Amino acid sequence: MTSIAIVGAGPQLGLAIARTFGSKGFDVALVSRNRAKLEGLVEQLTADGITAAAFPADVLDRDALTQALKDAATQFGGIDVLEYSPVGGLQTVMTDPVVTEPADVQHEMEFQLYGAIAATRAVLPAMREAEAGTLLYTTGAGSIDPVPQIANVNAAAAALRNWVINLHKELEGTGVQAAHVAIDVSIGVPAFPGFPTAQPEQISPVYWDLHTTKRDQAELVFSL
Repeated sequence: MTSIAIVGAGPQLGLAIARTFGSKGFDVALVSRNRAKLEGLVEQLTADGITAAAFPADVLDRDALTQALKDAATQFGGIDVLEYSPVGGLQTVMTDPVVTEPADVQHEMEFQLYGAIAATRAVLPAMREAEAGTLLYTTGAGSIDPVPQIANVNAAAAALRNWVINLHKELEGTGVQAAHVAIDVSIGVPAFPGFPTAQPEQISPVYWDLHTTKRDQAELVFSL
């Protein structure tokens, strides 16, 4: 049986990705901070006929994140796909370039880049041994074309993008795919009036494509 672990699973994109892969026969491991919210997502997926389980962990707690992914691998017989897309929510403080302090970027680096590295280290050795697997990482499109109002977030997202593309290069020929997804739309509701907006169900198929037919691509930008 194949499985996907979604780190940062929530009711929008995370749930849509879970449904996309679950509809193809994948078991789904959901990882995020809030156990109650995860269990609600598990209930929705179970109602869809998808096997899913909750593994609560905060991406800022490296040991807990690693253990959650190891527990998921034990329960489902391995992790075939990792998708990393945590959202900071109310914890995220956004700063312009001029006023950005090192600490403003450091928190985002811990959340985006360092969390992704920890998650990868938890699942990649088994993928390398099996010579198969997929690693997918999500940021906003500001990782490519930064926006001054969220300079600190964009800086960390750009660092994650850089690392993922480098990872893709290193893993070429090993059977393991690594790719970055940059989302150039609001998800669900507009960030502000007139801003391009897509429903999560419109976005989630690109993750399946990167796992199946587009394994040679290191990056995909979703836009309308």
